[in-house]
Amino acid sequence: MKITLKDGSVKEYDQVKSVFDIAKDISEGLARVACAGEVNGEIVDLRTEISEDCELNIVTQSDPEGLRVIRHTASHILAEAVKRLFPEAKVTIGPAIDDGFYYDFDAEPFSREDLDNLEAEMKKIIKEGHEITRFTLPRAEAIKFMQDRNEPFKVELIEDLPEDSEISFYDQGGFVDLCAGPHLMSTKGVKAYKLISSSMAYWRGDSGKARLQRIYGTAFSKKDELKEHLDKLAEAKLRDHNKLGREMGLFTTVDVIGQGLPLFTPKGTKMIMKLQRWIEDLEDNEWGYVRTRTPLMAKADLYKISGHWDHYMDGMFILNKDDEDKETMALRPMTCPFQYYVYMNEQHSYRDLPYRMAETSTLFRNEDSGEMHGLTRVRQFTITEAHIVLRPDQAEEELTRCTELCNYVMKTLGIDGDVTYRLSKWDSNNKEKYLGDEEYWNSTQQYLRSVMEKNNITFTEADGEAAFYGPKIDIQAKNVYGKEDTMVTIQLDCASAEKFGMYYIDANGDKALPWIIHRTSMGCYERTLAWLIEHYAGKFPTWLCPEQVRVLPISDKYIAYADQVAAELKKKGVDVTVDSRSEKIGYKIREARMDRLPYMLVVGQQEEAERTVSVRSRFAGDEGVKPLAEFIDQICTEIRTKEIRQEVVQEEK
Repeated sequence: MKITLKDGSVKEYDQVKSVFDIAKDISEGLARVACAGEVNGEIVDLRTEISEDCELNIVTQSDPEGLRVIRHTASHILAEAVKRLFPEAKVTIGPAIDDGFYYDFDAEPFSREDLDNLEAEMKKIIKEGHEITRFTLPRAEAIKFMQDRNEPFKVELIEDLPEDSEISFYDQGGFVDLCAGPHLMSTKGVKAYKLISSSMAYWRGDSGKARLQRIYGTAFSKKDELKEHLDKLAEAKLRDHNKLGREMGLFTTVDVIGQGLPLFTPKGTKMIMKLQRWIEDLEDNEWGYVRTRTPLMAKADLYKISGHWDHYMDGMFILNKDDEDKETMALRPMTCPFQYYVYMNEQHSYRDLPYRMAETSTLFRNEDSGEMHGLTRVRQFTITEAHIVLRPDQAEEELTRCTELCNYVMKTLGIDGDVTYRLSKWDSNNKEKYLGDEEYWNSTQQYLRSVMEKNNITFTEADGEAAFYGPKIDIQAKNVYGKEDTMVTIQLDCASAEKFGMYYIDANGDKALPWIIHRTSMGCYERTLAWLIEHYAGKFPTWLCPEQVRVLPISDKYIAYADQVAAELKKKGVDVTVDSRSEKIGYKIREARMDRLPYMLVVGQQEEAERTVSVRSRFAGDEGVKPLAEFIDQICTEIRTKEIRQEVVQEEK
């Protein structure tokens, strides 16, 4: 048989060879760093035997897929360590993920001390250097194998497989785990690892199933790569909005109010108000939207018409569902059906379209407790929502305008470089989740694909991420830990108008069904604030800061002048405070820096006499003495233009 290698060279063998044997035949050095093979484009285990002509690439530690194999093996070593130290724990699943691995256990919660002890046990297992071997069993024997080991979660996984399946296992010196692989040849191959944290998770992601304990870890081929990753994690923790936002006094949560229901302090509220006023003025005055205001709840009848009752009920808060004497109501998870009735309140002709309705919408989603985090996933949130009713011939232009508006918003916020685009499609293997047939979905998905291609937008595609009524353009961003969230969405809906009896009068005087674009311009205010906290590490552009200027009198004698300065700034709409405490000026300056303020104005005898201010900024340090009028003009221009000034000096310690 002929084996064509990545460099085009060919190896010939007259007998069956494993991938590892071929790697060893090429060179001993290659075999030492080999993690897996790629046979005709498919990643396979090193133990895979090759018996016919193929193209083969040896996947090494330096390859992304090789790193996944290292991490997958590390997850099995973790599982063995848990079984050694906590014999009563039950193992479930332990995959490699983008930045490491995790393993879920049916066990008591793990403390940081537990994780440290598990790391030490992993070190022992690795040092023991057990060979990792693979074997298979028929399904019935595999079930009994795991039943004998009292591992009910593994039994359930096997029982879900077809009866004729051959089930694979990996044995690393006595610890055996159900797994499809691939894995390293020995536990010694894991050289740099760290257990990061533990948290609660549900079995198979279902809140109705067992509560498990998930241990997150990471692994690299080299210790310096692990150190670099851990340093990045340490920086991420400093930027984590859930920590930093609370420290800055922007929001909080309270147990008796509930998870996923954040309380915004005056500072956090002011930031959201600034974003909201900007977006509403932008949409209404520059982009041609009309504004609506609709109820926060509705009868079940509305959601039955829209399809949400059948397709989205699990994500809704239902009221009076089991009370026969009261109407069944639901808090709204979206605004679209409400705005449809605003549109239908009047008759519209083809000349009236597109009809763009925008609303600052407070919505409610019944998120699982294990899914919620800070401000990024909550049960009540407010969104920059809009629905555009249009003729089909207007769709391309309107979709383009939607992407342009989103790009403008993100560029103004300074976060346009952080995002990626995704075409979110239906799952053709789960058609009952969606409205419309295959032709509908293929045509609408191709329409969005074409729009992005014409606008030179680079994008990926993802199955199963569409709304139940249509495909989406999703604008994605990663948080400081690398987890990706949808920030902005633009959805094409060619199905809802008929369900609601929506129409317009066309040029021939006949009734015609419009298309609908569901879109946000910035997305959810809560998630955007979280994004901004992490992106700027709390050092926001001046226009967004809840406190833009702090006036610092050098002694009590100059408080009156400080108040005059503040009053002049307030007249111009600047958010300003006066620090009138009897503290030394150095202390006041340091505290203002700790609060990440854009500007401090120090005032004393000279400043009062000359009606000036001594300007210190987060951007350039000491900017010198300026006439008060000049500074006011400077900061008002910065706020009006939403300038993002770059810091050019390090903050003093």
